[in-house]
Amino acid sequence: MACRLLFTMIKAGTLLERSNLWSQVPTFWQRHLDKEEVDRVWQAIGQNYQPSLPKIFAALCKPPEQIKVIILGQDPYPNVDHATGLAFSVPKELKKLPASLKNIYQELFSDLNIKRRSGDLSDWANQGVMLINRSLSIGIDGKESHRKKGWSEITERIIKCVADNGAIGVLWGNDAQEVRSFFSDDKLITSAHPSPLSAYRGFFGSKPFSKVNQILIKQADQPINW
Repeated sequence: MACRLLFTMIKAGTLLERSNLWSQVPTFWQRHLDKEEVDRVWQAIGQNYQPSLPKIFAALCKPPEQIKVIILGQDPYPNVDHATGLAFSVPKELKKLPASLKNIYQELFSDLNIKRRSGDLSDWANQGVMLINRSLSIGIDGKESHRKKGWSEITERIIKCVADNGAIGVLWGNDAQEVRSFFSDDKLITSAHPSPLSAYRGFFGSKPFSKVNQILIKQADQPINW
């Protein structure tokens, strides 16, 4: 419910740009993060960032104990019209899906015979699937990486927190798999990244969606409606 409310407020424009990044961290996440680290990132990115300020922490719409699964991306989409604050997700009205998301949907259909139309993944987030990038912002022109501006420390805190609370880690590609040690072997799903450059090297056929649900069912939890 919290995710749905946050996404509605962002879309409606009722969340205004505020004076600092820390104010955008949901209250139930603030005790898990370091304000000084967040303030340093805020100083480092200046005015040259996207997505918009209210969307940067969109992936934190549920407290860590409610996260069942975490799917880890790299950077926000370089197009300000695409970046939503949720890794791999795009606005519902977008007709042409990014290549990685198209490959994710192709594998979803192959795995569970589910065909999605919209690129909006907020329904996954509402079910406890955290969709988070290693870096939560990117340059306003879509070219400048913000990876070295302090995001890694913050997102690793987030990833470790949900892992410690029992979340399943779905790590696609070498970059994401740098944090595989945070997850126990029975709650870790890895493969190549779904980008066109690597999807045929092990992402296609990896069946991550059915594997997640098998783990959830085994632990007597509600499976994800993908």
